[in-house]
Amino acid sequence: MRLAIPSILANITIPLVGLVDTAIVGHLSDAAAIGGIAIGTMLFDLLYWNFGFLRIGTSGLTAQAYGKGQSDKGQSDQGPSTNVPDECRKILTQSVSVALIAAVVIWAIQWVFVTAVLAIVPCSDEVAAVAREYFYVRIWAAPATLCLFTFKGWFIGMQDTKSPMAVDILVNVVNMAASYALAVYTPLGVVGVAWGTLIAQYSGLLLALTILFTRYFHISVLRNWEEWRASMRWSSIRRMMSLNGNLFIRSLCFMVVYVGYTMLASTYGDAELAVSSIMMKLFMFFSFFVDGFAYAGEALVGKEWGKVPSDQVPSTKEKEVNEVVHSLFYWALGVGVFFTILYAVWGQGAIALLTSDEVVLSASTKYIGWLIAMPIISTLAFMWDGVYVGATAGVQIRNSMIWAAVGFVLGYAISYRFVGAQALYIGYFAHLIARAVYLTAEWGKVKGGK
Repeated sequence: MRLAIPSILANITIPLVGLVDTAIVGHLSDAAAIGGIAIGTMLFDLLYWNFGFLRIGTSGLTAQAYGKGQSDKGQSDQGPSTNVPDECRKILTQSVSVALIAAVVIWAIQWVFVTAVLAIVPCSDEVAAVAREYFYVRIWAAPATLCLFTFKGWFIGMQDTKSPMAVDILVNVVNMAASYALAVYTPLGVVGVAWGTLIAQYSGLLLALTILFTRYFHISVLRNWEEWRASMRWSSIRRMMSLNGNLFIRSLCFMVVYVGYTMLASTYGDAELAVSSIMMKLFMFFSFFVDGFAYAGEALVGKEWGKVPSDQVPSTKEKEVNEVVHSLFYWALGVGVFFTILYAVWGQGAIALLTSDEVVLSASTKYIGWLIAMPIISTLAFMWDGVYVGATAGVQIRNSMIWAAVGFVLGYAISYRFVGAQALYIGYFAHLIARAVYLTAEWGKVKGGK
């Protein structure tokens, strides 16, 4: 709970940013503007989800290095420590370096990327114009965004969720305030939400660096040039890149599902696109609560994994990890039940908070059942992700999303001729079920070291 609660408190503010952005646009403009922001957000999903390994891989590897350092020094579990093992420092150096290189590549390809994607995304000219303007502003936050992935993963791996909580809260509060002020009180209009995001990302990066060099005051990411070169040699970075390769494939499969969801929704018109955007934000609002326990799973499972020498009998590892996993799932399932009840009672009211467009409100009523069912169905999939990240089980994480992407495509392809836009939600739920079933089935092999 020491690890989960700060993550939940921080995560509460994360969906609020998207909700506030959608509400600003929904009340200032029409369905085309809501759809344009949805497509603009999708463009960044296409880019940034490919680099999700910067947080996920860094978290799992750092947690295991932290646990190994604790075990080597005979330390007890007294919470996060400012003592930084050399391996943890090296992982941070490697991840930050990859993040900065990736940001430069993103800047270099930005025009080609946005032009190519908008050429194949079926949307109106009005939607495309808003999406393009949004993209060309927010793209300049790439270095900050990717480095924040790394810092968040590293802090979690160090058993410290309070630091990323502080960073997330600052980023999201600044984002909401700046987006509202710039969209409502300046000539920028709806594109003000992109400027708000840009300002917020660099504010968060500044705070993350401040925490790094004060709380972990004796750490330096780059002590000297020779150390950096040594940390980036293939022999040193091979394990990280192997894990990241599997996580990269996982990210591509996520794009098939989440970006495919938005792109397919756009084929049903601006009103359905606006509804699907709002529904996805409410889906993700729940997931950020469960992610608090998933992050705790990354930290605790990774630490226990790192404590046990590779030649020790698997049963020792299984006992400690099982205690963590069982506790995490009890809490996560409780959260799922709570949100199922919440959406059953207040689902339509939540949608009304995000838009006053009568066409969008009317179109949303037939999807409330999906909103109610989603928390219970998705809890297992989201929670298993955290456990597997802590175990750095890259192959299983990759395979689960391959099956999930197949489930999404088949679910939509089989049903869209009969149920229209409802097929979007059939495909989305099929991907959740595929993830949960595969990861549940594979856990015995992973924890047993097979």
